[in-house]
Amino acid sequence: MAKGRSQFVCQNCGAVTSRWSGKCESCGEWNAIVEESAANPLGGPKTSPRKGRTVTLADLSGSEPQAPRVLSGIAELDRVTGGGFVRGSAILIGGDPGIGKSTLLLQAAAALAKAGERVVYVSGEEATAQVRLRAERLGLSDAPVALAAETSVEDILATLSGERPALVVIDSIQTLWTAMAESAPGTVTQVRACAHAMIRYAKQSGATVVLVGHVTKDGQIAGPRVVEHMVDAVMSFEGDGSGPFRVLRTTKNRFGPTDEIGVFEMTGLGLREVANPSELFLGDRDQSSPGTAVFAGMEGTRPLLVEIQALVAPSPLSMPRRATVGWDGNRLAMILAVLEARCGVRFGANDVYLNVAGGLRIVEPGADLAVAAALVSSLSGVALPPDCVYFGEVSLTGRIRPVGHAGARLKEAEKLGFGSAVVPEAVVGDETRGRALGVQGVAALADLVADIAGGRSRPAADGNRVSGRGGQKTLPAGARTQGSPDRPAWPQMPDDEDWVREA
Repeated sequence: MAKGRSQFVCQNCGAVTSRWSGKCESCGEWNAIVEESAANPLGGPKTSPRKGRTVTLADLSGSEPQAPRVLSGIAELDRVTGGGFVRGSAILIGGDPGIGKSTLLLQAAAALAKAGERVVYVSGEEATAQVRLRAERLGLSDAPVALAAETSVEDILATLSGERPALVVIDSIQTLWTAMAESAPGTVTQVRACAHAMIRYAKQSGATVVLVGHVTKDGQIAGPRVVEHMVDAVMSFEGDGSGPFRVLRTTKNRFGPTDEIGVFEMTGLGLREVANPSELFLGDRDQSSPGTAVFAGMEGTRPLLVEIQALVAPSPLSMPRRATVGWDGNRLAMILAVLEARCGVRFGANDVYLNVAGGLRIVEPGADLAVAAALVSSLSGVALPPDCVYFGEVSLTGRIRPVGHAGARLKEAEKLGFGSAVVPEAVVGDETRGRALGVQGVAALADLVADIAGGRSRPAADGNRVSGRGGQKTLPAGARTQGSPDRPAWPQMPDDEDWVREA
């Protein structure tokens, strides 16, 4: 008998090579290449080519009815999916271990089952007794959810053929295996073949299939990237494992928006929906400490106010630290460079730490202005006004660029009792006119730095006067500034680098 042909597949990116090597040339990952059989990766035996058939072509002008949806009974989950589960769709949900993926899906399955829909929950990681224990702890024991503990795709499909469920939950896709792929469960070939089989079942039967995916140490969903392309929606469950807040974020959705989030709070009885996340994230805010600023952001169609915390401290190291939690570290480096080059604010001898309170992760550039305000406030020791919000994008030239949905951001700030807002000068107009809170437009980052510096005074015998929002600031004689001619920025003082802390 002829020897079966094999191939070498990277378990990180799915690249295929003809021989083994210690490092994958495609993604650079070490010790990730595994030898696998070169069988059909989509399952099924190899067959000779057959003659194709003619398919019907349609016009773009044709109208199609709205895709039918099934409401999960959890408002935050329905918001993220775009209004409920679409029948016949496949959804991939990933997240760190213990973040609450199984808890969320069990609650959604129970809510759908109580509403009269047929729901099947297949666990490849837990026995049915363990799933029952979790359901009992969550108070969902009376929900008519059909449970199964199985990892064979062929057995799962045979069981589902006689059920016709509305929702099928597979926890998780990395534990499934199919006899059509000669490799261990969890490998790239097995994950791709099993995902293809479950997606094909969803399209043929009209059931919604939710696949739970493991994540790598980098936070990416484990397995081949092609699985994310095959499914209709990809969601990530985020949050700090030590904190109570969880955020469900969608990164791909063929039937709805791709930038919506759902906010939950982990309690002893499971995940609780948070109807007003802004109040939650600002609940225990310290209003008198320097280095904190409130950012008025947008997550999809939802305005969200979060606290940005910055700490600038003298560094004993030759290379000061730059650490971020909940924000892009590269963007922090850019803001620090703009503050030094365009405004003369020096951070070279200081450690810089930035944190987004509540475990939220911010990806939009509109947080630049709030981050810059928090950094300058921490460095100078001047607390920002507690009733003020900030939003705006900072360019490399030091200008403040406008961001979208300014009206919705300001409306959310008004609703929570804020009295003022610092925004890009370009958005001051119809959206900001007639509001109860005072709106101040800034054109350049140097203007904001001068305003924060104007919140205190240092007497001097001879100096320049800089008018800011908080009053007047006296610059020591000989200080050099960079910025707009009428609004000088923070002083550069080569002979007195510790002037900020001494003042």
